[in-house]
Amino acid sequence: QVRLVESGGGSVKTGDSLRLSCAASGRSFNNYFMGWFRQAPGKEERDVLLSISWSGETTYYTDDVKGRFTISKDNAKDTAYLQMNSLKPEDTAIYYCAADHSAAAFMYGGIEYWGKGIEVTVSS
Repeated sequence: QVRLVESGGGSVKTGDSLRLSCAASGRSFNNYFMGWFRQAPGKEERDVLLSISWSGETTYYTDDVKGRFTISKDNAKDTAYLQMNSLKPEDTAIYYCAADHSAAAFMYGGIEYWGKGIEVTVSS
C-alpha cells in the first residue's frame, strides 16, 4: 500500500520556523516529483506551493512563500521536507504532501498520491 505520511506540524508564533516531513512508503518515489499544497481555513481548494524533482530542482507556484519556504528531498529515505521560516498567521492551514510522476500534475491537477494532511497554526 502506497502511503505519504506528513509529520512536524503544530502551533507556533509569528516569525517561528517549522519543518514538515513527508515519508513515503509502499514504492520508491526516487523518480517522482514531490511537493506541498495547503488548504487554509474556510477555503475549499488546496493551493499548490512548491515541488521538487527527483534531481533536486525546485519549482515555486506562488510568491507567497518564496524566500521563506524551501523544499528538499532525501531519495535514500523517500522523504521530502518543507522548511518553513518567518511564519505568518496567513500560513495557517492544513499542509498536504503530494507525489506524481509528472510535474504538470502540480499545475493542472490529477495528483497521483496524497498525504492525509497535517495542521499548522501560526498565531500573532
